Amino acid sequence: MQDFILPDIGEGIVECEVVKWLVAEGQNILEDQPVVEVMTDKALVEIPSKYSGVVTKFYYAEGNIAKVHSPLFAMQIIEDDTLREVSSAVTPEIKDIELKSSNNITTTSQISANVSKENTGKALASPAVRRLARELDVDLSHITGSGDKGRVLKDDLIDVSLPEVQPAILTPTTQSTQVSQITTGGEHVEPIRGIQAAMAKHMMHSVFTVPHFSVSEEIQLDKLIEARSQLKDVFEKEGVKLSFMPFFIKAMSLALQQFPIINSQVNDSCTEVTYFDDHNIGIAVDSKIGLVVPNIKGVQHLSLFEIAQKVNELISLAREGKLKSADLKGGTISISNIGVLGGTVSTPVINAPESAIVAMGKIQRLPRFDENDQVKAVNIMQVSWSGDHRIIDGATMVRFNNLWKKYLENPLYMLAKNK
Repeated sequence: MQDFILPDIGEGIVECEVVKWLVAEGQNILEDQPVVEVMTDKALVEIPSKYSGVVTKFYYAEGNIAKVHSPLFAMQIIEDDTLREVSSAVTPEIKDIELKSSNNITTTSQISANVSKENTGKALASPAVRRLARELDVDLSHITGSGDKGRVLKDDLIDVSLPEVQPAILTPTTQSTQVSQITTGGEHVEPIRGIQAAMAKHMMHSVFTVPHFSVSEEIQLDKLIEARSQLKDVFEKEGVKLSFMPFFIKAMSLALQQFPIINSQVNDSCTEVTYFDDHNIGIAVDSKIGLVVPNIKGVQHLSLFEIAQKVNELISLAREGKLKSADLKGGTISISNIGVLGGTVSTPVINAPESAIVAMGKIQRLPRFDENDQVKAVNIMQVSWSGDHRIIDGATMVRFNNLWKKYLENPLYMLAKNK
């Protein structure tokens, strides 16, 4: 018998939420087989088994918070090659069901429903449905699922959580009684968990430990819009969607070559500055599990096409809650695109220990004067930089932004530079 200890997942993570057990107590499992899904401070992670054997005990129920370095589950290790051959055999849970079938469980639907519940310890449901059930305070074990094999769907939860429609009340006296029962001023308290908890702690650390300063500017994107329009079909033929983000990332990497201080980090005692050769540029994504900032590694070595591929891949993984820990580690600078949500101007908070972050607003068609003092319509994007004032001064940030702006307003300038 051996306890599986929840490992140190890195990035200072000390706890995680148990989202879904992927096996049942008493089930045979193989080495490297996923056992449980946990939500860390930054991502949804599958924890595999280190050995082959039999799971004997869960130390945490789904929805509980597990501590790093504490036992997650217990298992009996079986060093026997035949375990792989019998791993798909009937489990103790199904044997129990077979015994029940001799006691008046006779229909296929009844057996199927029991198999679904026995194998998971509760009703069959996805992590998203279980999360919704907790929010609605609904016990899944009391729900009859309408999905395949009795799987509980979101619609099933919504149906049971809606108040029942009462028959029409005819007497005025009863109606007035109903009105008098209406109360106001209610409240409820919920724990902050998962990504929300991580962001809250991280932002508190950033705000109180990093002296921020901000620089704002507007950028004309007419030529960039034209360049994207010309390349969009070419990229799509290769199966890659081309947004504006790869241009912003590419231009940022080129500008960082001239201003390495923007791609550096200062230690806690403010006695050393570390300069990074790699431009690991993070992009903030509003995913289903909260705000996450995966980063593209080594942007200075990538072409515009390769950057577009990486952007699409990371956004897709983030929205599915499938980012890996490595995707979230090692960022050196971040981009927050509030424009996709309709935002115009924002003052971003630095994603410590990084030293700079930019927030980009939506593109607006606005009037501006040209060189002949004639009013013309141009496409404008407001950008706001925040920098760590311990190592970056305002003048440096403005010069860096001016170079970034030059590349975006004249995309052909980017061709004059190497990767």
